[in-house]
Amino acid sequence: MIWTIVAIFEVLGLLTAVHAVMSVRTPQGSIAWVAALVTISPVSVPAYWVFGRNKFHGYVLARKQELGYLDDVIREANAGVSAHITPTPEQAGRLLGAERLARLPVTSGNRSELLIDGQATFDSIFAGIDAARDYILVQFYIVKDDELGRALKARLVDKAKAGVRVYFLYDEIGSLGLSSAYLNDLRSAGVDVHPFHSRKGFGNRFQLNFRNHRKTVVTDGMTAWIGGHNVGDEYMGRDPKVGEWRDTHVRIEGPAVLGAQLAFVEDWRWATDVSLEGLSWNPQAADGGESHALVIASGPADMLETATLMFVQAINAARSRIWIASPYFVPDEATTRALQLAALRGVDVRILIPEKSDNPLVTLAAYSYFDDIKSVGVQVYRYGAGFLHGKYILLDDTVSMIGTANFDNRSFRLNFEITAAIIDRDFATEVERMFEADFARSRAMHASEYDDKPVWFRLAVRLSRLAAPVL
Repeated sequence: MIWTIVAIFEVLGLLTAVHAVMSVRTPQGSIAWVAALVTISPVSVPAYWVFGRNKFHGYVLARKQELGYLDDVIREANAGVSAHITPTPEQAGRLLGAERLARLPVTSGNRSELLIDGQATFDSIFAGIDAARDYILVQFYIVKDDELGRALKARLVDKAKAGVRVYFLYDEIGSLGLSSAYLNDLRSAGVDVHPFHSRKGFGNRFQLNFRNHRKTVVTDGMTAWIGGHNVGDEYMGRDPKVGEWRDTHVRIEGPAVLGAQLAFVEDWRWATDVSLEGLSWNPQAADGGESHALVIASGPADMLETATLMFVQAINAARSRIWIASPYFVPDEATTRALQLAALRGVDVRILIPEKSDNPLVTLAAYSYFDDIKSVGVQVYRYGAGFLHGKYILLDDTVSMIGTANFDNRSFRLNFEITAAIIDRDFATEVERMFEADFARSRAMHASEYDDKPVWFRLAVRLSRLAAPVL
């Protein structure tokens, strides 16, 4: 009996190894999986089907099946923003490759507001929800039934009862602890509530590794909120175990909002098999809007590695500086090489990460990349005044990027993410001030912090790096 089971697993291991060779994106990953699948198949076969795939084939297939519908939506969105396409600043011109990734052009007539930390973010989001007249699109990775979560629920319930259409999408893995009572309260009031359903479909049953990490709110097709905050009291700094929570969102008003709306419509279609009708695709320029902006959605169903290409293009476009804040720093080879080249050509490259992370493996893995980048002059800072969770970038003096994507493999290849690129000198000045305030509460890392560690620590660092593809 035992030998029969062993033989079955060996066959499954060989068949799965063929799948790994054909589908894993990097040679290193293919070799690692094949070796494991052939030698320890009882362990590696289930692990592969949970963690080994980096292409969300169910979503890819849905895109192909709904190609006509999506094409119509994309055409409508592009027609809506066509009146807001103007010559962009020279700095923005170096980022125009991102337009093809976003399926929308850079638009003018946007107004952007930097929202630092939870109070400013949710004050703005709640005010926007209260002001909505037609519809509200809400999407978060984590939603909790706590003080902040109930405050959000109360506002959505009030708007739904007032006749405003409210659509609520959440990730069932990130929001695993969300109570059924919370969801039922929303549904009873008329809110259309759905999980993202990453495991929908027979071939996707074991997909625990693909997550919808987007955190967006869109009202009436004119205003969007994008950034790092989820819905939970810790994001407001109310959890004594976590302490201060350092995060950032951006409020965008104007034509660029259609990028966030387009991403939500596509996710909604996947989750519900229902097309959202009656949305506005004809935005107006915001009053006083002077920003050029582009919203870029990325995820494991994309033909290209959108998030990786977006980051690499930003790094390569830098002429004087690129400052990057991310709670998790586990770059791939392409972004590591881009950072090295930027530093070698004299760009001021700074990486801001938390002093203490909520993921010990990520913290250890990050150490292994410091030697690669510090040797060429990249400066790494560790934020010590709480947990840094913001994901934001400053490129030279004009371009800012704020979104949900971390600087790690999970955001590059496994998560559905969304990023707002703002081309505006005044807004960039605000982001610069935010960075400088963060640097003032941080310390610069030195090579000795790794070199002087005992052998067991450096071994743990190297072993953690092997897990980078799934961190």
